[in-house]
Amino acid sequence: MLKAIPFIMLDGKAEEAIRYYEEALGATILFKQTFGESPGGEKLSETERARLAHSILRIGDTELFAADIDADFPYKEGNQVNICLTTPDVNQSKRFFQALQQGGQVNIPLGEVHFSPAYGVVTDRYGITFQIFTVKPQ
Repeated sequence: MLKAIPFIMLDGKAEEAIRYYEEALGATILFKQTFGESPGGEKLSETERARLAHSILRIGDTELFAADIDADFPYKEGNQVNICLTTPDVNQSKRFFQALQQGGQVNIPLGEVHFSPAYGVVTDRYGITFQIFTVKPQ
């Protein structure tokens, strides 16, 4: 099933933000992982290990992703909210990525990572940043 999920990218304040959304919006935290809990996290500084790599919140019937931006995708004003296109189909992810990069900019090339068989970040020609995320088969 294809989903388009808002993804809030923060600079060291993601943990604080999700606690705020729990209180303010009645959000439920479905998943949370720090960079230190990710493969290779032991090589990071204590500060980097504590940063939030990914979280999934449920607000009513909607999901919201939140994380701290890492060194591969530096924080700057204007890129705090992305759209995460989530699909179980690697070929669909490739089609989306290829289409969105036309006239745009590749931020992280689409490829296999520890949490996805095909993940990448691209900013389209209109300045909208999309994270393409392929769900691992169960």
